[in-house]
Amino acid sequence: MLAVQGFMELVFWFSVSVVFYVYAGYPLLLAVWARLADRRPRITHFEHGRWPSITVVVAVRNEAHRLTARLANLIEQDYPGPRQIIVVSDGSTDEPARAVAPFGRDVQLIELPPGGKPAALNAGAMAARGAILVFADARQRFAPGALRALVANFADPEVGGVTGELVLDCEVGAADSTIGEGIGLYWKYEKWLRRNESRVWSTLGATGAIYAMRRSLWQPLPASSLLDDVLAPMRAVLAGSRVVFEEAAVAYDQASRDAAAESRRKTRTLAGNYQILAQEPRLLVPIVNPVWLQYVSHKIGRLVVPWALVALLVSSAVLASLAWLYVAAFVAQAAFYALAAAGAWLNVRERLSRVAFTFVMMNYSAVAGLAALRRGREVWR
Repeated sequence: MLAVQGFMELVFWFSVSVVFYVYAGYPLLLAVWARLADRRPRITHFEHGRWPSITVVVAVRNEAHRLTARLANLIEQDYPGPRQIIVVSDGSTDEPARAVAPFGRDVQLIELPPGGKPAALNAGAMAARGAILVFADARQRFAPGALRALVANFADPEVGGVTGELVLDCEVGAADSTIGEGIGLYWKYEKWLRRNESRVWSTLGATGAIYAMRRSLWQPLPASSLLDDVLAPMRAVLAGSRVVFEEAAVAYDQASRDAAAESRRKTRTLAGNYQILAQEPRLLVPIVNPVWLQYVSHKIGRLVVPWALVALLVSSAVLASLAWLYVAAFVAQAAFYALAAAGAWLNVRERLSRVAFTFVMMNYSAVAGLAALRRGREVWR
């Protein structure tokens, strides 16, 4: 009996340590580290004022209704260097050529049979003439000056990739979403981590809506890839380059409209994080991965926390008869999950219940993502 008690106490305190470190300890460490290091890109000027040529790649599937406005937004960008725009249609059946036609030679359309986003991005990169690849989606729009701000970072030869800042409507209180408040708080927290990871050395991926890479660092994506915006930048990091965060390069998007849509999105994202460990096991090797500590703390930590939360709940319940501390821990968890349930099933709009529900949903998605991969489910689309 004493052995069981000792084991459960070990489980309890280890679980507490994992959850605390991932969500509080690592951010505190990162805040101090970023302040001491502060390795921001050395942005001066391009040689002779010649901005590098860029190719903007937009992968689409049945998004012709958005494409005209999106392409107009890209063409209106004030970029001083040569620019190529490629739209790659991944088996679209809504006549993307009609949406692209008004732009004439300014936009090149590549039509492929259905093969998935990785195949579309590979085709766009292969057809690109620019020294810098810029990746964008059809749904978002760029703020004025976004392209210039994004590419300016490549004046620093250490920079191999740049991610812009995605601003969601829920961050500014304009979202028509039942979980917008929780998503907005989480996304601000996530961007804070990326900003400071960039100052330490490199971010751990990019925002798919707005990121750029040197074409020389691009490697074709496996057809099954779920997260091009993490795999491609991390390959650049493994090659010795930096991927930095540029908050002046802004793209705008809408938050998921409801919990089901956000859960599907997070399940895909976290499934992709599991998948990348199989695609690039070098990320787990400290002497190979220059951002190993950040990667383990941020990416791996998010995959471990759901299991730590389950272990914490079970261990505190088992130990509750031994000390008031374990009783308090169990009651606090029960109250938190009750708030989350109120936010989910009773549609309670109180702020704390929404935040609690978002936290639980995102951790559930990590488990769902692993289960989806193990069952071989299609989670890309």
